[in-house]
Amino acid sequence: MHDVRADDWGQDGVDSDVPNVARMYDYYLGGLHNFPVDREMAQRVIGAWPTLPAVLQLNRAFLRRAVRLLARQGVKQFIDLGSGLPTVGNVHEVAQGEQPDARVVYVDIDSTAVLHSRLMLVGNPGATVLQVDLRQPEQVLNHRDLRWQIDLDQPVALLAVAVLHFVPDSDDPGKVMAAYRDALAPGSHVVLSHASQDLEPEAAEKVTQLYARSGNPIQFRTHADIAAFFGDFDPVDPGLVLPNDWHPELADAPLIDVGGVSGYCGMASKP
Repeated sequence: MHDVRADDWGQDGVDSDVPNVARMYDYYLGGLHNFPVDREMAQRVIGAWPTLPAVLQLNRAFLRRAVRLLARQGVKQFIDLGSGLPTVGNVHEVAQGEQPDARVVYVDIDSTAVLHSRLMLVGNPGATVLQVDLRQPEQVLNHRDLRWQIDLDQPVALLAVAVLHFVPDSDDPGKVMAAYRDALAPGSHVVLSHASQDLEPEAAEKVTQLYARSGNPIQFRTHADIAAFFGDFDPVDPGLVLPNDWHPELADAPLIDVGGVSGYCGMASKP
């Protein structure tokens, strides 16, 4: 892995004057790949939801545990939708740590995330990044570079972690996820995490308003709405739960206990 800071990027393809969801997420996680405009907007969001950075760290820890569990069960193919900026404990690092021949395809429409991901993946033939909109599953699944890495006739882990809340109802995320599920072979898995207003409705409303003003709208959903993205796949124990309640025994670091967690994580398998 190459350690590349935001200041090292230059300006080719990177807009440092407008807040960027991927770079804000990186800032929440304590990363280096963000600009002052991202930090300013992120601080406004944190003002409305002070525990958000810790919540997102819990979410990232869930992602690592889910990938670790699947890789230990023999899954060697991973598609990470809306992958964002690479940070510590990336999918390919965790998967290839368990299965050295695991193959990972990252998918993101954000040019900033794709640019940085390509720099980070230099020298790793088992990992690829596509600049494609996840709302276009046919383009994603039929992309030449994805087909080079992924055999859709074999089990695949489809990851949609902390991304579907950026897909509004008007874009029919349920239909989008159904298209992905239909393309997966039996034995495949869908891994989800999603923001919810269930536990902190007032904070969720403030965050929704802030993201709308930033040009990056976010849509919180209920537990039932999120569970519907699994379709008829079989829930994997313990179901759709709060982050720390999902297989804590697989954690690679002590889990932090924070209040104000307003989101759910889970996994389901295709019979």
